[in-house]
Amino acid sequence: MIPKIFSYSFRFQCSLLFVLVGAVTAASSARADTPETPTTESTSAESTSAVSVQIFDTKAPGWQQLKGDDFERVNGDDKTLVFDGGEALGSGTPIGVTRTKKQYRNFELVIEWMHLKPGGNSGVFAWVPPSALEDLPPNRLPNSGIEIQMLDHDYARQYTASTGKEPTWFTSHGDVFAVGRSAMQPFDPKSPDGHRSFPSQETTHGSGNWNQYYVRGINGEIRLWVNGVEVSGGNSCQPSEGYLCLESEGSPIRFRNIFVRELP
Repeated sequence: MIPKIFSYSFRFQCSLLFVLVGAVTAASSARADTPETPTTESTSAESTSAVSVQIFDTKAPGWQQLKGDDFERVNGDDKTLVFDGGEALGSGTPIGVTRTKKQYRNFELVIEWMHLKPGGNSGVFAWVPPSALEDLPPNRLPNSGIEIQMLDHDYARQYTASTGKEPTWFTSHGDVFAVGRSAMQPFDPKSPDGHRSFPSQETTHGSGNWNQYYVRGINGEIRLWVNGVEVSGGNSCQPSEGYLCLESEGSPIRFRNIFVRELP
């Protein structure tokens, strides 16, 4: 026979256990029913693996992977941008761009890129009008469009070494700015002259490592996510329709997993 004191204690412990089990079960059910917050799995600085970002799903309806047949050379040569399936090697020369065959107004773009040398410079142009690409000679960039810059970390060191000045007017973490005749109201933080949207966080990886850009352009507003983090952008863009262009600016670069989705 169990003594009364032990019996009460045993029943209390059992009741407490049931309560705790119930609470854990309820919490697990709540987590299962609640959508997960988007997360980012970043590579280490030494890794060349792609960044895995859960802020979009390129397998969802409307996404299209862009390959060599979806681009047209503007002012390069046959080695400026060479596609092998879904990956492309950019020689960096001559300076210029390769455009999409289609023009876009409202869109989402995903692209992974990796500089092959320290100090590499490249980027993506959005909303470049046909007039800015007509008869564009080699070693010239379009005089209109919005540039989403891809700049390696070592560019700033090289700039200071060659000029003796601090690089206050640019960063290497995803500047967004209007070029030439185009216009944009940059989001904060801005460059000292107010022309560029500087990134709010520094999330790019250096040369030899893959980075991922997610760009969303809607009704003249453009926003950039670098490796899963929204960092820069602007609105009141003019023009707000045109080609997407891959930039060649003197240094070898690789692009891969280029996806685009048109939006209403």
